[in-house]
Amino acid sequence: MLKHRGFPGRLPGTDFQFTIRRPNPKGVTPIIRRERFRDRKPADRRADAAFMQALWEQFGDQPFERGNLDAGRLSWLFGREVIPAEDPFDPASYEALLVIDETVARASFPDAFDGGWA
Repeated sequence: MLKHRGFPGRLPGTDFQFTIRRPNPKGVTPIIRRERFRDRKPADRRADAAFMQALWEQFGDQPFERGNLDAGRLSWLFGREVIPAEDPFDPASYEALLVIDETVARASFPDAFDGGWA
């Protein structure tokens, strides 16, 4: 499992996790598409935006390996702002390649691209 050095481990001052420390001994948690409903808490929305900003600052528009990025946090963005970069895509692999769909991400999280959540 690739560890993304310099990537924030969590949203500062919260328990919203962005990375994992070690592989899951029971198997890799698959990435799924989770629906973001309008009534989500503001703290959850801030965590999504901060995670998107961290992804953009670390990887930009280049494909990146899932590695130690948290599957739960990725799942909130998967299928919209973060999409598979390979075909076939294995959602239960630490080596799976992802890429940011910049157009969708900028529309969903404009503040994440101008440093508004740092």
